[in-house]
Amino acid sequence: MTDRFADLPETRRRGLSKMEEVYGFTMSDGDGDFFGYTADHLFADIWTRPGLSDRDRRLLLVGLLAGTGAHDVMGIQIPAALQAGDLDAEALREIVIFLSHYAGWPVGARLNSLVEETIAKGR
Repeated sequence: MTDRFADLPETRRRGLSKMEEVYGFTMSDGDGDFFGYTADHLFADIWTRPGLSDRDRRLLLVGLLAGTGAHDVMGIQIPAALQAGDLDAEALREIVIFLSHYAGWPVGARLNSLVEETIAKGR
């Protein structure tokens, strides 16, 4: 656990630590019920369950985000996936091709731009 979170309840510490691992950037505790459920339930409980790897979860999430057009969250998940090593450049490009045929070409084109920008920044 991160020492910065030592004064927080165990569930919140686990959630914030997992959020940092998944997103690849420094997190701080937040206010409100929405943030609480995100940290305490989604990340402390759901992202840490056995049965799926972070890569598996990330693939499912990227597919869902593409299918629903949630490009704002995709802009967080694609760079985080590359940085964490869950998905490499080749896998990201294959995801673009695959999802373009199911989510639609405009979605695929937007995803392709994000993937290529992310890969270029990672070099």
